[in-house]
Amino acid sequence: MASIIPKTLTPYFSFPLKLNRRLSSFPRSNPRATRAMSTKSSQQIFQLKLDPLTGNSEWIIIDENDDTSHDSAKPDLATTSYLDMLNDTRRNRAFRDAIDKAITKPCHVLDIGAGTGLLSMMAVRAMGLDDQTIPGGNKGMVTACESFLPMVKLMRKVLRLNDMEKKINVVYKWSDELKVGVDINSRADALVSEILDSELLGEGLLPTLQNAYDTLLVENPQTVPYRVTTYGQLVESAFLWTLHDLYNNETNASDGIHLVPTGLDKILRVKPRQYPMHCDPLKDEIKLLSEPFKIFEFEFWKRPESHRETDVVIKAFDDGRVNAIVSWWVLQLDCEGTIFYSTAPEWIKESQPQFSGAGNWCDHWKQCVWFVPGKGVPVLKDEEVHLHANHSEISISYSLKAQTPQSESCYCKLEDGDFHLALSPERIAIYGAIEWRNCMLSAVQKAVQEKDSPLCVVADDSVFLATLIASLSKSSHIISLFPGLREKGSKYLQAIAEANGFSLDCMEIFDHRKDWLTIYDAHQKKVDLLVGEPFYYGHDGRLPWQNLRFWKDRTVLDGILSKDARIIPCKAVLKACAMFLPDLWRSRCSLGEIGGFDHSVANPVLGACGDLPPPQEGRCLPFFVWQCGQTKVLSKSFTIMEFDFLELMNSCSGAAKVEFSEPGICHGFVLWIDWVMDPENSVTVSTGPDNRYWKQGVKLLSEPVAVQPAGLMDSDGKYKSVEIEACFDSSNGDVVIRHTFV
Repeated sequence: MASIIPKTLTPYFSFPLKLNRRLSSFPRSNPRATRAMSTKSSQQIFQLKLDPLTGNSEWIIIDENDDTSHDSAKPDLATTSYLDMLNDTRRNRAFRDAIDKAITKPCHVLDIGAGTGLLSMMAVRAMGLDDQTIPGGNKGMVTACESFLPMVKLMRKVLRLNDMEKKINVVYKWSDELKVGVDINSRADALVSEILDSELLGEGLLPTLQNAYDTLLVENPQTVPYRVTTYGQLVESAFLWTLHDLYNNETNASDGIHLVPTGLDKILRVKPRQYPMHCDPLKDEIKLLSEPFKIFEFEFWKRPESHRETDVVIKAFDDGRVNAIVSWWVLQLDCEGTIFYSTAPEWIKESQPQFSGAGNWCDHWKQCVWFVPGKGVPVLKDEEVHLHANHSEISISYSLKAQTPQSESCYCKLEDGDFHLALSPERIAIYGAIEWRNCMLSAVQKAVQEKDSPLCVVADDSVFLATLIASLSKSSHIISLFPGLREKGSKYLQAIAEANGFSLDCMEIFDHRKDWLTIYDAHQKKVDLLVGEPFYYGHDGRLPWQNLRFWKDRTVLDGILSKDARIIPCKAVLKACAMFLPDLWRSRCSLGEIGGFDHSVANPVLGACGDLPPPQEGRCLPFFVWQCGQTKVLSKSFTIMEFDFLELMNSCSGAAKVEFSEPGICHGFVLWIDWVMDPENSVTVSTGPDNRYWKQGVKLLSEPVAVQPAGLMDSDGKYKSVEIEACFDSSNGDVVIRHTFV
């Protein structure tokens, strides 16, 4: 098969969907799906478009031959990692060198998951076919297989720009749909592909290779890459511990809430899997407990197995507690072992300069973190730790056990009948954060004490707020809308009610067969308290202001709110700061010549920054700014605009001027929301770059700008301040950012 999903930057994306394709291979989030269909004249897909303000979705049609569609009907490739991948110069150089080395004479080359066609064009050049047309028997040919229609359309533009359109056979299919004698004339002599993600196997590498060897490749083909090896290292980290162990982290809370009660240790947890994460920013707060160790080796030059297991004995070189396994992979692109690419953290690359990728920040490939359950495994210096690793077709998993009798085994397995609610690591960390819980407690406690037997509505998917209100006010009646959790939220509250001292009689979950909550659902009573964190299950990682969905919910519910209803949060504040972001900007900048081929036509489609007119310039995208490589704050944080939830939702705008506080190069602006929880403005939850559990919005400049504080001596070409304007559109939830340097 071709790549199971397209390269993605956020969990909000599109992918082709076949009804018979295994659901286990799909992304671990709420995707914006596409369904393929065809006509005699063209290929089309139905793409699911999500309204961020309502959570509702609709199907739109994307046509293979239509480049004039309205923006709403165009695929959203700006949120994918294709641009970042193409800007990875070391990756491109490694593939170019390996292809030039492997493909030395005309042959049939198959490129699976071809993307923009970069590797296909490299293969054409390597065979010396630049001046002839393919296909052509013994003269050589290249077949580019791509299953994602928006990328097929873009690839054809790139090929046309480089005079390669007639030299490469583009096939819009999954690779397991290709038929010799129908789609391709013969089995291929060589395979070039890059269907690797940070976890290695998540894009369907193994089943893709298996099918290729079974039906598409000759015996003993040339392959680029040649093999890939996974490595790991045992680490201790308080931060990584907070991302998964809510049970032990909430024991220090004084609010009396038990989201993970004793005896229900796994009721609320993260999924046991590898989580992509840039680990370099954690270097100074991670304690290494072992040398790097080899885990699995996967060969491209022969048919791989679907499942394997291995046991690794690791010697701890220091005392500590193993909270996580940090893993990465090293790609060997040639059979001789001279061309490599590594996704290892910098502390590993510094000692292995031969691996391409050192000092090369990119966002499309990160390290991965496997959380060791609970408090982790305690180890002593020189103690042996036993790691059991196994892989399926699409994932790698681990269990860990130390040698000493007192050490705890940390292999966590749920029985099939056990109910559990899985949340993102960041959400687990937020629920365990004492400061955040105290903010919620302070705001809600004031509100519920104002009325006897208040009717409270939890508008979002906050199981914490539902539990908190029920625990604080035994006389309250709570209606939880749970738009994303739905039955999962109901089952969870049933499981923890007794441990938190409340009765389910005071709680009900909204019936989602109805369009919206009415006065009849509220038992003819007006709502006294409307609350939200806000948090909408399945939509983690979106732009900060897309949680203004809470404002939309409040507006829809206006008719059943009492005149003196308390709304928590009562307003949102859009804040920003100017920042030095060289690594992120470099990964998102406009494409020119990539590997010797012009990719400039891809810039508008991929949302590049630089050399584009204002309507097409790079837009705001969500990032964990603390993971964005080298960064530096160049201005104080400032308020651009406020959203008053006491009023009905409306389009609004705001502006601010700020002077730079530090000299440097400004690459863009970081934006976030501060949620004001009470009318007195005494309780605020900030989601800014100092808070590592939230993503911020980043607006990159077309070109970096030199700046300096106003107090410094004037310097030609350096700006002292910037004016920023933001406009919020209540019809679609978009925030448009404009700026002027002065």
